[in-house]
Order: sequence, then structure tokens, then C-alpha cells
Amino acid sequence: MHDDGSYDDPRVRRPEGTPSAADPVSRETDRWPTGDQPIVQQPDCDPAVRRDVPAVGAARPPSESYESPAAPSTPDARPVNAGTDGRPVNAAADRAAPVRRNAGAPSRFETPPTGNVPTAVVPQQPHPGAVSDSASAGVDTPGSPAGGMAGDPAAAAYVSRETPTREEDDPPLAMEAMRAVQILNPSGEVTMPRPERTRVMCVANQKGGVGKTTTTVNLAVALALHGNRVLVVDLDPQGNASTGLNVPHHTGVPDVYDCLINSEPLEDVAQEVEGIPNLWCVPATIDLAGAEIELVSVVARESRLARAIAAYPGHFDYVFIDCPPSLGLLTVNALVAAQEVLIPIQCEYYALEGLNQLINNINLVRQHLNPKLEVSTILLTMYDRRTRLADAVEQDVRNHFGDKVLEAVIPRNVRVSEAPSYGQSVMTYDPGSRGATSYFEAAQEIAERGAREPVSRNA
Repeated sequence: MHDDGSYDDPRVRRPEGTPSAADPVSRETDRWPTGDQPIVQQPDCDPAVRRDVPAVGAARPPSESYESPAAPSTPDARPVNAGTDGRPVNAAADRAAPVRRNAGAPSRFETPPTGNVPTAVVPQQPHPGAVSDSASAGVDTPGSPAGGMAGDPAAAAYVSRETPTREEDDPPLAMEAMRAVQILNPSGEVTMPRPERTRVMCVANQKGGVGKTTTTVNLAVALALHGNRVLVVDLDPQGNASTGLNVPHHTGVPDVYDCLINSEPLEDVAQEVEGIPNLWCVPATIDLAGAEIELVSVVARESRLARAIAAYPGHFDYVFIDCPPSLGLLTVNALVAAQEVLIPIQCEYYALEGLNQLINNINLVRQHLNPKLEVSTILLTMYDRRTRLADAVEQDVRNHFGDKVLEAVIPRNVRVSEAPSYGQSVMTYDPGSRGATSYFEAAQEIAERGAREPVSRNA
């Protein structure tokens, strides 16, 4: 092997009539001429693609192939410069001067419609719109369907796994903004059904820290934002419901104590909640702590609150009574004044353990003081999906109370705990949070149940 532009490979078996081994063959030559076959030079074109091709009508050597790179090859086809053993004659030269195939270029020889004699044509240079090698070889490309089969109808309908769906296409901030607009309802339209009569609901549970006040405030705000007239009666001496609604409840402010002890009209005590239309609150001050002792000697002590609510001249769709964590006279007043009991249950064992005693007291009030009282709603709060205990408590409550348990479950959410420190409910503090969304779903479910199954209530 010499590097003078020619080579001589003794392994090559030349057919009879071909030049001998002593005759050098140029590297620029991609075939051996056979016999007296004339050589036809191509017109002037790019030297990179210039080739000597046989004249029209000349027979092609069996070992020579002029097929287009895009045409399918046969299993026994060999390269142009391959020997009889299938190995390339000069593999080093092929690696030194590779020629990139262009699937979009036309075939070098085309067969005319009137005969089988190939016609010599000049190959064209690749253009930017030509199909790449990867597409012709069936390799997936980011911008083309699988397999590069652009003409296949099935491939045209192919949708990449990377293509997002309509739900995934929206970023999280956009989804949160949509939920916030839905909860805040800036248009003020009535989107939750209004009951035929006033629904007086007592939020009670003798176990403390289960979310009674938080449930009362957020349900009231959710219903008020969607067109219902709501009154919140804070019957807890701690006054947490008043704090959550940003209603003044310091000493000297008229409160529910004046209604119970001094028989003040409820309309003179109720305050309109700032920033929330259709929502009023009867605050509770520290004076309410001594109300249970003073009510012992008062006539009809168990029904003082019921008379005050019945004497209110305005009409409310909902009246929520936030009870203290006890079963004293204040809770009894709330049970007598209400027709429905909403029990928030924390998804832990202690809250489930004290539920039996609460049900017994509700039955006693129903038998002796308020025969229309019923447990209508059970709400699971502080649900932690990471624990098996929360799942077990939920299953026990649903098996015992059945359809009374709301489908909506309130998860543990820090936004729910942060909102009272700003004098707001979670519905207005962070309307796009999980806590706000869960309370909104609970309020909507309560409203739909009340419209579907009306219960006899105070007019």
C-alpha cells in the first residue's frame, strides 16, 4: 500500500478483462471499467459529487450499485468497493472521506416509462428541507412523530408522551388563582342554594381543640361569600370566633352575655363583619365566663338563647352557634336553640372516645327539651393522610354515622392556623390553600344537603 494516490490489494479477485494488479487504481475512482466500455463525463458540477458514469445503454457491472441511499437495500447487496468476500477494498479511504447520505436526493438513475434503460441524471446537493438520516433510518426525533414516518396517518395522529394535557398545562399558580376566584366569588352571585327556612346549627363537641371555632368561622364565611345571610353566635367565653371574624369583643362591648342574663335583643348586640357581606356576629366577652353560675337561678335557663334567636326581626339562612368545650348550661342553651348539630371530629383517638358521651347528652336534650334536635352533620378535621390512625378513625366514623359524615375532609394546613392571627378566616387569608378549598367544599355540601332535604327550622 502506497500513499501516492493508488493502491494494489492482492486480495481482490478481478474479473477477466480488468486491469492487472500492476495497474494503479486511483482513490478517486469508485468503480473499475469493464472491457471497452466508454466513459461519459458528467457536466460541470460540484467536485465533491462529480463521478464518472457509464454511457447510456452500457451495462452495469454486477458488483456496482447506483441505487439511491433512501431506497431499501437487499440483504445480499455489497458496497461499491467491496470484494468478493464482502469486505471493503480500502476501508481506510472510506473512513478518511465519508460521504453523508441524503435521503431527500433523487436516485442517480431513473427508469423512463418507455423502457428499462437507465437514464443518467446529475445528483443534487442536499438542501435545508431534506430529510435527515435519522428520519430515514426510523429514529425518533424531537420534532417528528415516532419512527420518522411523516406520511403515515397513524404516525400523524401520534401524540408524544411529553405533550401535557389540559390540566397539566396550567401552572400551579394559575390553578391556585382559579380556586381563589371561585372561593371569593367577587361577582357576589348566589352560587350556593339557600334553604327554605333558617337553619340553626350548633357546632358542639366536649373535646377541646377539635376545630369547633375554626369550622364555625370558615363555614360561615364560605356561605356568606356565596349569597347566604349568616349569623354567628359566639357562645365560648374565650371569644375565639369573634377574633377570627375581627369583631371587637373587649370588656364593655355588648355581647351574648347581655342577651342571656339581661334579656337584651339580639339585634342590638349583633355586629356586621367587616369585608364580608351578609355576615353578622354576636361577640363573646370574658363576662360570659360567669354566665353559667348566674343562669342557675334564672327562669327557663335552658331556653334563653332560643328565645333571643326567635325574636330577631331579620331573616337569616344560617345561624351557627359556637359552643364551649364543655357540657354545661351554655352548651345546653345552644342545643335547645338549634335544630341541627354539627360535630367536628379530630381524626385521633381522644376525640373519638368522648363522642359517645356527647351523643348521650344530645339524646337527653331531645327527650326533655328539644324533640326536633338531630345530629345532621359530622365533619372530620385535622386529617393527616400520612398516618394510619387518621384512616382508621375515618373508617370508624363513617361506618357508625353513615351518610351524616361529609365527603369533604379538612386536612392539616398551616394556613388555617395562621389566619386568626390576622383577624381573618382562611377563606380570605389564603383562598387558594388546601384548607380553604376543603372548607369551601364542606360548605357547599352542607348547602346542597339542606336544599335537598329541608328540615323544620325557625322562621
